Amino acid sequence: MFNLLGLPKNLLWGYIGLTIFMIGDGVEQAWISIWLVEKGLSVAEASFLITAYGIAVTLAAWVTGVFVQTLGPRKVMLYGLIAFVVGSIGFIGIGLHSMHMAVMLPFYAIRGIGYPLFAYSFLVWINYSTPLERRSTAVGWFWFTFSLGLSVIGPFFSSLALPVMGEIHVLWTGMGFVIVGATLAIWVNRDKVPASEIHPFSAAELMKGITILQRPVIAMGLVVKSINGVAQYGLATFLPLYLISFGYSKTEWLHMWSAVFVVAIFANLFFGFFGDKFGWRNTILWVGGVGYAIVLVLVWLVPQLLGHNFYVMAFVLCLCGVTMAGYVPLSALFPMLAPESKGAAMSVLNLGAGLGAFIAPAITALFYTSLGAGGVLGIYAGLYILSAVLTPFLKTPDELGSQVAMKDKAA
Repeated sequence: MFNLLGLPKNLLWGYIGLTIFMIGDGVEQAWISIWLVEKGLSVAEASFLITAYGIAVTLAAWVTGVFVQTLGPRKVMLYGLIAFVVGSIGFIGIGLHSMHMAVMLPFYAIRGIGYPLFAYSFLVWINYSTPLERRSTAVGWFWFTFSLGLSVIGPFFSSLALPVMGEIHVLWTGMGFVIVGATLAIWVNRDKVPASEIHPFSAAELMKGITILQRPVIAMGLVVKSINGVAQYGLATFLPLYLISFGYSKTEWLHMWSAVFVVAIFANLFFGFFGDKFGWRNTILWVGGVGYAIVLVLVWLVPQLLGHNFYVMAFVLCLCGVTMAGYVPLSALFPMLAPESKGAAMSVLNLGAGLGAFIAPAITALFYTSLGAGGVLGIYAGLYILSAVLTPFLKTPDELGSQVAMKDKAA
């Protein structure tokens, strides 16, 4: 059964633990900033707190790969658990009682370090322990379980628990989910990483997450990964305003946006399998790059042509979830771009995921006033075309060596 589904049996408890961990991390996702303002913070203070959390997530994601490369994934995942628990105790137990930014900000940032150290270490673990021919499918299962916990079950649990338990108790319950999930993924999961993948700890190894960017193929890969998340993080910053001008309600928008991520988690599985069968780069280029660009044009065009049409607009937005999943094989391809430094390569991949979250709202802030929704969507679509153009150049050292050999032979 596991072989049929493409789910690595040796990592099953890791996937289950990741899902439960991300439920705990996702319980606050949809309401924390609004609630903090209701508790007395200004909008600017709440935004600054969330921004600091985002910066901590990005930096932790960047260093995760090189830490795994020198310490092993199990140990780095444990550090992620410790950071989440320490940050949660300080933020929930002390910060939210005093509502002092000087206390809340550092502890919430420490809490933010926790999930990338945990989740992205497991992603590197998957790349170490899964055969090459099934790696894209295994990565698809990672993004399925990650998103299922963070974006689907976590917010759904909150919607049921908040009226009964209140915000503080929901946050404590989230920490309980995290501890249970980490226990399953770190200790019940008995898979062992090949010893050849773990390098001796040294300053040079730790610096590889930076120095590896000197390689053109890694730098291009960083650009592609950064573009990957632009629409996911950017559409929510302006699209509700655009759709409201055509008669859509906030409730309709929330229903459509939730549907995008429900579709995306299943699309992650499909395109993981699809990528193994039809080529990782082909999937990224045509589904993720070209496909997403076309869908973004439709997002602007459908209200212009049809006005208020909930079902057609919902269908088009769900196509965003489908094409978003076209980038799933990138997580399998990236470590192959530097096979002798897979951890450092994965650090750059994780950095790209974080940069996308900053680039998207920055584009909205710079261009929405002057160009409107159509202009911003056009810029986004252009970026996805750029990622499609760059993708064929993401070749492994073996492929580049074969190209040179063929040229020499032809000469």
